[in-house]
Amino acid sequence: MDPGEVGQLVTSAASGDATAWQELAERFSGLVWSVTRAFRLGNADAADVFQTTWLRLAENIGRIEQPDRVGAWLATAARRECLQSLRASGRTLPTDDMDRLEPTPVTGNPTEEMVLAAEQEREDADRAALVWQALDRLSARCRELLRVLMASPPPSYAEIAAGLGVPLGSIGPTRARCLQRLREEVAGITGGASSSN
Repeated sequence: MDPGEVGQLVTSAASGDATAWQELAERFSGLVWSVTRAFRLGNADAADVFQTTWLRLAENIGRIEQPDRVGAWLATAARRECLQSLRASGRTLPTDDMDRLEPTPVTGNPTEEMVLAAEQEREDADRAALVWQALDRLSARCRELLRVLMASPPPSYAEIAAGLGVPLGSIGPTRARCLQRLREEVAGITGGASSSN
């Protein structure tokens, strides 16, 4: 869908056209979900952010200065709502795994398998923290693109292009440059040489 068509949909939706609203939702829901998933919110918080983002669009649709860039507007609104959700939740870590809330009885010494699993979990957490630290050192454009690409399921390149307001053909090369820069940042943090592959 070209930007002119998107702009016309926004204008029609602002005038109360339910079909235009439906088309906007179908076109950009994947993008909004991918932004919320990139922030690793719990299922309930992600659903709240998703709904609140669309509510913000409904509240502001008549005031959007560039209707043809509504995808970028939605992506920005979703990011803001994600950050607000993270601030509101503070340090709480929601979980769907109720077994984690039950006390684990300690009986004797841990098995070798338990020790190895705990070490692997710690290494995974350290590695993830290192990658997030390196990601924070990248340019805003790279951070934005890589976070959207990390969503599960990842959005299509067409959704990313519409949401971030970038040419479709530039996503792959930009992604490659950003990943190389991320590798270099990780190597710089760990003191290792940057990977050449």
